Amino acid sequence: MIKLTKIDNSPILINLETVKYAESVPDTVLRFLNGDSVIVLESLEQIASSVLELKRKVLINL
Repeated sequence: MIKLTKIDNSPILINLETVKYAESVPDTVLRFLNGDSVIVLESLEQIASSVLELKRKVLINL
C-alpha cells in the first residue's frame, strides 16, 4: 500500500492491486477495478515514485 492525500487533505492508503489506472485530467484521478475513483493531490510522477520505492523495498526483503 502507498499513502496518498485526497483532495480534502485527508490521508488515504491505496492498495495497488485494486488500481486499474491513474490519469491527470488535470487533477490526478485513480480509477479502481470496481469502478470507484478518488482524486489525490500527488502528481502521476509522485505516485510512480512511491510505487517504485515500495517495490524496491519489497524486492530487497525477498
